[in-house]
Amino acid sequence: MKLVNVRELHEHTGALVELAAEGHVVVVTKRGTPLVELRPATAKGRARTLPDRATLLARFPRLRGDSGRFLEDDRS
Repeated sequence: MKLVNVRELHEHTGALVELAAEGHVVVVTKRGTPLVELRPATAKGRARTLPDRATLLARFPRLRGDSGRFLEDDRS
């Protein structure tokens, strides 16, 4: 884990993003207080995927058919 302040983030954004993309966690602080973390988007437990079309249609049957009609029904 690497701690950097906001000024360092501003001056070295590209390098810090690359460091996080390689798997490191970068914690950005302001006046010594942690604000945010930069970490890889594919970190374990962080990756999210969208459900496939069949799953969505099973959960939301109103989505079947004409999208124009769906919008008209929803607006009325």
